[in-house]
Amino acid sequence: MRRGASVPVLGVLTAIICCFSSERTPNASSPNIIIMLMDDMGWGDLGVFGQPSKETPNLDAMAAQGILFPDFYTANPLCSPSRAALLTGRLPIRNGFYTTNGHARNAYTPQEIVGGISKEEILLPQMLKKKGYATDHSTFLWRTVLMNGLVHQTATLVPYNNTVRPNIPVYNNSEMLGRYFEEFKIDKKTGESNLTQMYLEAGLDFISRQAEAKRPFFLYWAADATHSPVYASKRFLGKSQRGRYGDAVMELDYSVGQILTKLQDLGIENNTFVFFTSDNGAALMSGPNEGRNNCGSNGPFLCGKETTFEGGMREPAIAWWPGRIKGGTVSLQLANVMDLFTTSLALAGISPPGDRVLDGLDLTPVLFNHSHTLQTRPIFFYRGNELMAVRIGQYKAHFWTWSNSWEEFNQFSSLLGVNFCPGQEVAGVTTHEQKEHTQQPIIFHLGRDPGEKYPLRSLFI
Repeated sequence: MRRGASVPVLGVLTAIICCFSSERTPNASSPNIIIMLMDDMGWGDLGVFGQPSKETPNLDAMAAQGILFPDFYTANPLCSPSRAALLTGRLPIRNGFYTTNGHARNAYTPQEIVGGISKEEILLPQMLKKKGYATDHSTFLWRTVLMNGLVHQTATLVPYNNTVRPNIPVYNNSEMLGRYFEEFKIDKKTGESNLTQMYLEAGLDFISRQAEAKRPFFLYWAADATHSPVYASKRFLGKSQRGRYGDAVMELDYSVGQILTKLQDLGIENNTFVFFTSDNGAALMSGPNEGRNNCGSNGPFLCGKETTFEGGMREPAIAWWPGRIKGGTVSLQLANVMDLFTTSLALAGISPPGDRVLDGLDLTPVLFNHSHTLQTRPIFFYRGNELMAVRIGQYKAHFWTWSNSWEEFNQFSSLLGVNFCPGQEVAGVTTHEQKEHTQQPIIFHLGRDPGEKYPLRSLFI
């Protein structure tokens, strides 16, 4: 990488959303906006956060040229609700897109999406389109997929859910290209698949077309190679030190580098805001199915995906904008994926909706004044419709603890059960019986104890 199509994965799909022209004449100063949202990639998977396996040279360079956010969170430790929160700027409990879940349970249970995004919600691409951005029709895509099982004509997408189902169609606009696991095969034995390259080519083509047309654009690029079943193309298989998962990270890193290089080749990097992050923490519980060394790293943090411990919701995050963002900056701002909604609107000169509560903050003061931090804001940790924990400043309070039941946990030795916190048992915290702490929360000081291993004994420090 020198100086530094579209895909909403909503549990039911992984997509590259190719964005199309809109009716208005754009303002020449409107910056392009690219949001790169990885799937189940952990905080500790990046070299800049201490990963020693050297799989992310392009992301590390991106961080050196931009702003690194070590205190960046998702809105939910599960794929679909976190993505809905990004595109609405609202907590899942507000936008209606969350899962049923065993009450206050920090683990997978049989669960279904509650409701989906209602027609009253306003999505980021809708608002950008009104300002003249080339953007996708995500509003139709999300609602038709969730409610009617149909796909809007302006999307290239690969449906996906947590069960391996054959004969899932893959569309390009209204044309079906093939079927997932058939024409678009993921070899479960070798992990070989060219899907990431397909996503990359679609993204690069979209950027080139919009640059040629001189239209500002919004690209939501959300490749899913680090989500089980983990995969990589033949060129990258066997190249990392961390098995198939590391190979997938290497290919995603390469793809990020190619996208940033394309912006520079087209001479539009100084007018393009790029933000890289992940939808939730690394899925440590995928280890039994794919090998203990074939899942991601959440660095020093406790547990992973599907939990409201730090490993499930603290994400890698980098902002990049040559000429506008001072490189080599680390921001300690508490930030959340919902902030990308409000920040993108601010960059485009659009006032946020005033008829609803927004949970995302405008991060532009932080982006353009590296020493600036916004007011203290809480980070909420929900599971289903239950508030599990909250962070304010350096302190985090847990109101409920329950990872998984003893029955499920004890099955782990036979590879039938699930351990959401392998090798990270913390007495009284990663409990296998539901414990309520709403009257006397378990408190951690994350500055001194990022791994949530040593609860403070008193509320009064």
